[in-house]
Amino acid sequence: MRRAERVLIGAGLVLLGVYAASKVHQMVLSRASLRAFDREVAAAKTPVEDLGRAADAVREPAVPEGVDVSLWSEERIRAYRESLTAPFGVPLAVLKIPTIDLVVPVLEGTDELTLNRGVGHVEGTARPGSAGNVGIAGHRDGFFRGLKDVAVGDRLDLVTVDGAESFQVESISIVPPEDVAVLDPTSRPTVTLVTCYPFYFVGHAPRRYIVRAVRVEGE
Repeated sequence: MRRAERVLIGAGLVLLGVYAASKVHQMVLSRASLRAFDREVAAAKTPVEDLGRAADAVREPAVPEGVDVSLWSEERIRAYRESLTAPFGVPLAVLKIPTIDLVVPVLEGTDELTLNRGVGHVEGTARPGSAGNVGIAGHRDGFFRGLKDVAVGDRLDLVTVDGAESFQVESISIVPPEDVAVLDPTSRPTVTLVTCYPFYFVGHAPRRYIVRAVRVEGE
């Protein structure tokens, strides 16, 4: 019995020693980890309470320089940022309206992702750079919100790989959605811009805002 007791006591002392060593090892590792974390924070000069916000900023793409989103809705800004991670082909053209400081790529199609990234060429209308009526659609709370400040007589430019064409706004109208005659072919080179109206309507806007421009002769 005495021998057995000595064996059990010895085994207990060994286990106790292993346990104590394990706790010390864990404490050393924890302190080392904390020191490493502190060094990272100090190097970045970022307060600990700002780390969450910094992580969100990394996950969310920034708006590229030169794209003015000051008039956009928050939802449209988020959708635009998300669209920056999607692959797109080469734009058909670039639309410029100097009076509202708009410079935006014209992409093929009018699906939601396309209109979040830029403005879209309306299927079935003349292509940018060709004769006829070029239909271009955009979101009223995104790139085309500035159309509310466009006036008759303003200039717009359509730049393609073949060169640039200048157009002058000749009319602005508000029509119901079913009035697609505004996109009918024209004998003169024309650009028709389409967006929803009213610009600040909550929900699905009931009408369409139409800006029509004709090519400036001699340019």
